[in-house]
Amino acid sequence: METQTSINTFPITCKVNAKGHLTIGGCDSLELVKTYGSPLYLIDKETLIYNASSYINSLKKHYPNHLILYASKAFTNTAIFKIINNLGLGIDVVSGGEIFTALSANFNKKNIYFHGNNKSEDEIKYALTNDIGTIVLDNFYELELLQKISKELNKTIEIIIRLTPGIECHTHDYIKTGHLDSKFGFDLEYLDDVLKSIKTKGDNLRLKGLHAHIGSQIFELKPYTDTIEILLEKFSYIKQKYNIELTELNVGGGIGISYIKEDDPISIDDWARVTSETIEKACKKYNLLLPKLIGEPGRSIIGSSGVTLYTVGSSKQVPNGRKYISIDGGMADNPRPITYNAKYTAVVANKMNHTDLEIVTIAGRYCETGDILIRDITLPKLSPKDIIAVSNTGAYNYSMSSNYNMVPRPACVLVSNGQSEIIIERETYSDLIAKHK
Repeated sequence: METQTSINTFPITCKVNAKGHLTIGGCDSLELVKTYGSPLYLIDKETLIYNASSYINSLKKHYPNHLILYASKAFTNTAIFKIINNLGLGIDVVSGGEIFTALSANFNKKNIYFHGNNKSEDEIKYALTNDIGTIVLDNFYELELLQKISKELNKTIEIIIRLTPGIECHTHDYIKTGHLDSKFGFDLEYLDDVLKSIKTKGDNLRLKGLHAHIGSQIFELKPYTDTIEILLEKFSYIKQKYNIELTELNVGGGIGISYIKEDDPISIDDWARVTSETIEKACKKYNLLLPKLIGEPGRSIIGSSGVTLYTVGSSKQVPNGRKYISIDGGMADNPRPITYNAKYTAVVANKMNHTDLEIVTIAGRYCETGDILIRDITLPKLSPKDIIAVSNTGAYNYSMSSNYNMVPRPACVLVSNGQSEIIIERETYSDLIAKHK
């Protein structure tokens, strides 16, 4: 008997109860909508902890000297930050607002790494006055600001240098060149200029290591091994020429997840094992001490823990064409399909056992023709008030959401062991004009 799409891409706690409803974290998804409204973001706490712990446990086994940083841009929220901090992870932030959120969650300051290609002077001062652990140096202008502000505040800053290693990888596309056109980081040819400036004018700067980030939604290991080889060759060069033994190797994030059943991501344990073996081999080759390994996963920690619930409204059958099913959300709460042509999986949460199937296209409510969430998906026949659940919406959904068409952003609920709690309140119409004059 054929039923709708399986729930393999959903959080690990997802089940179908006796009513034929999708449950997440022990909570009936229909009851959640009745309680909190729709659209509704959900984060499954058990899946979040499982994903984060997978990094910790794998690296304990393969490379004990490590620190995993949660890439907070994927989903920024104080409740999530508290969970991440309690697990012993660090965090990478890219703005004053993300720093503020981390501080509000009482995050361990030493484990906060501040990224960004255009950090403002005020943001740098904010970071330094709050004793943020490490600044990821991105460009020459920022280097001047750090030298200036550190002296003004009489602060010693721990820094790592972000390099562009000539490797770019997004899903199945992998490019390795001598030069990569990117707004982030220093090209390798400028490394000497950076080091000379730090040596001559960087009395308040303490260089710890090098960083590179090569892409996102990566499904292969070779880009990581090539990146590590390039960075550790630079470790050796810096040791020989400048007599500096670097202690931190930051390989960025980017491990992909399964948005649809065809996706075949690498496992976290394989990433940890191969990364560790590559570092150990290269350090032996270059006669280097083993550095602390820093990784910066975001999507692979929070992505699969997230589900968005929508309520079905109107429908339209195009003659000899598609059938459109409209929902009460779309591009403002999930901009990835219209921005990146991202693919998602969905189920009908109140019809998990239904077998009367049809192919439909799920359309958003926003005034853009391109506001399509999922094209040509096989689902049970839909009626108004049915609940559609979309998986893997934990990363880059809420964090990239907007109030397009003056629609309030959804609430977000953390679910665990049959309990639910609001971690982001639903916006109101009053919220939309709170700053208007």
